[in-house]
Amino acid sequence: MSNAESPGTRTVPATVGVYGGGRMGAGIAHAFLMAGASVVVVEASDEAAGAAKDRVEVSLAKAIERGATRPEGSLHVVTEPTELAAVDLVVEAVPELPDLKAQVLGIIEKAAPDAPIGTNTSSLSIDRLAGALADPARLIGLHFFNPVPVSDLVEIVVGRRTAPGLVDQAQAWVRGLGKTAITVTDSPGFASSRLGVMLALEAMRMLEEGVASAEDIDAAMTLGYRHPVGPLKTTDIVGLDVRLDIADYLASELGARFEPPAILREKVAAGQLGRKSGQGFYTW
Repeated sequence: MSNAESPGTRTVPATVGVYGGGRMGAGIAHAFLMAGASVVVVEASDEAAGAAKDRVEVSLAKAIERGATRPEGSLHVVTEPTELAAVDLVVEAVPELPDLKAQVLGIIEKAAPDAPIGTNTSSLSIDRLAGALADPARLIGLHFFNPVPVSDLVEIVVGRRTAPGLVDQAQAWVRGLGKTAITVTDSPGFASSRLGVMLALEAMRMLEEGVASAEDIDAAMTLGYRHPVGPLKTTDIVGLDVRLDIADYLASELGARFEPPAILREKVAAGQLGRKSGQGFYTW
């Protein structure tokens, strides 16, 4: 697999579909709009579609306030997958639930029969997800990072049946977004989630054992290793429930070294999910 891609010639599809308009989907829509594409976002209901449209428009407005050029492409938020029929690329961005993702990928394949499909999974096997498709060669992992508009990285994940030419296309799309790609073969947790979750789990164990406070553990990484955000605060931002799901999956695939510590399970059970609930390892 190639080393990290450096931004170069910008090439994005003219029209991009994004299935799922939550935090990640809205961020992906923002990124493609700012790169000049027209974007169609699909949501499950009129209420969800309205919320998704608001997320994207607020995000775009903030970017313009910071000096970005107003995007030329159009934004359409719809509830019918058939609206994806003419797009050049579809990115699936629904929650990290294998059955849900498989179901949505099947819907996308039928709705957009000629478009390549990217899945924004952060840890699920591309090969297993491809099993939901009649043509698995169309699927590639496009793992965006939160918050998408300001994150520099996209992890391209290549399955055993991913068409070779699709890898080159995906690298060009990432360059077109002004971001950097790393390209990895399909494996549990890929590269980024596997490393990030392992660090976060060890930080949780240290907190659980009374080694240091959450603030001091995070400061060890931000000040000592130049991480922009410490592992516990990152977990709060990502969501403790999301981290728990990924850790459980990695433990089932890679063994006990990814077993979530009790403190993570207890906080999730108590509804302390991080920034989105107001309380996690920090108070927000």
